[in-house]
Amino acid sequence: MDGPLKELSKLERLTERAKGKTPSIENSLESLLQSLREVKDRINAGSVTEDTYILLAQTVEAKKKEIDEKQKEIYNGIARLGRALDKKFTQPLPTYDPLFMSKDAQAALERTIALHFLRTGQFSTAETFIQECKLVIEPEQRTKFQDLHRIVLALKRQDIGPALEWSLKNRDFLRKRSSPLEFYLHRSQFIRLLLAEPLDAGPAISYANATLRSFYPEHATEFQRLMTSVLYLPKERLQRSPYADLASDSVHTDLEPLFAKEYCTNLGMSRQVPLRVIGDIGGGGALARIEKARTVMKERKSEWSQSDELPIEIQLAPENRYHSIFACPVSKEQSTEQNPPMMMTCGHVITKESLQKLCKSNGRVKCPYCPTESTQANAHHVFF
Repeated sequence: MDGPLKELSKLERLTERAKGKTPSIENSLESLLQSLREVKDRINAGSVTEDTYILLAQTVEAKKKEIDEKQKEIYNGIARLGRALDKKFTQPLPTYDPLFMSKDAQAALERTIALHFLRTGQFSTAETFIQECKLVIEPEQRTKFQDLHRIVLALKRQDIGPALEWSLKNRDFLRKRSSPLEFYLHRSQFIRLLLAEPLDAGPAISYANATLRSFYPEHATEFQRLMTSVLYLPKERLQRSPYADLASDSVHTDLEPLFAKEYCTNLGMSRQVPLRVIGDIGGGGALARIEKARTVMKERKSEWSQSDELPIEIQLAPENRYHSIFACPVSKEQSTEQNPPMMMTCGHVITKESLQKLCKSNGRVKCPYCPTESTQANAHHVFF
């Protein structure tokens, strides 16, 4: 893309230089309109002369010349950019059979796009798209997305109230997932109170005693760090201490993606926006590599062995890496929905059946890879 980018940069520089030589098209038109208004006022006042019309004709011709010059510069820049693109990308774009031709496929695509607009907070665009495509999106679903963005906007304003209210209503769901959302919301408020001016740790400690104490069993280490950070006030000293991360803005800003993730998971939706993932993967080079592999295999008169597998490796960003297969290191069998992977308290993962076989009569399990003992009830279902 060096060639096209250079041409685009040249076009921008040319436009900047042109601004110093001749007025912009907008300024030229505004000046012409002003001249026409002045002539109109003279006509209404009866003070117009023959020289007025001659001067007006000259003004119109001059402004027309200015606009033509500006347009010529723009068209020349666009032409150079097009030639640079043609030179850089010598092969034509691939052609495929028409997609989404059936009514069901087209309806599914349109619904996915509408939900994308709703989920990303583009509500006016979503409403226009829904009306034009004559889609039916349940009012309840629209309301849920509106609530999501209302709460996220509140978090941007450092108001944890709406998010905390949602967390309390869905506490059972969050605890099943071992989500730290509610604790992190209270931690954020604690830090704000601790660093507030004038400096006084009393309100922060009272808040921690009222709200954070119940989280101590699950977040003992983090709780201890919060309490110890009080010794390193004010903020400038805290930033130079072992607890500098607590003074970082990420303590508050990280709540937004965490909340959106838990909220969408509660709705049965992926933590990432599907269309955005498709754009990131495709725009990141996956489509080009797939098309190149398709061309090479076609030349060699070979086909892909399976329709749901790729014959080449596609590099993905860490947030787009998924792995749905887990092989138990004990039984050497792949996990299934009935035999899912389970993580013990030590962090090692085995399948549920292996966990049950290793479980003793007293309910305790000794990890096959380290000396740690845990209980079967404390093992967590792992999702890859």
